[in-house]
Amino acid sequence: MIEHLTKDSFIEKVFDFTVQKEWSYKGDKPAIVDFYADWCGPCKMLAPTLEAIAKDYDDSLNVYKVNTDQEQELSAAFGIQSIPSLLFIPVQGMPQMAQGALPRSSLESAIKDVLGVNPAAK
Repeated sequence: MIEHLTKDSFIEKVFDFTVQKEWSYKGDKPAIVDFYADWCGPCKMLAPTLEAIAKDYDDSLNVYKVNTDQEQELSAAFGIQSIPSLLFIPVQGMPQMAQGALPRSSLESAIKDVLGVNPAAK
């Protein structure tokens, strides 16, 4: 299931960018954060793919969405200049950002390579 985050829920579940300077992930499983806007065409194209990934990887991956229009401070903190932007967050290590409406195959490669999560058994 995809969860929409506000600044406060992002701070609680992902990272408190208002206090900490060094990256420190608060989650217990890897995550993808989709920075998007309702008016963005590529964001709308990406949405069903992320829904499917959230469902397929439900037990091993968190999928979050951040509305850049509503959460401008959060977007600015991550230097979001184009959308969609996807933040891939491993449990250990630094997150990596990717821009654009990536195809599912590219998303799954990043999930495997960056997050260390193998495709869910079908």
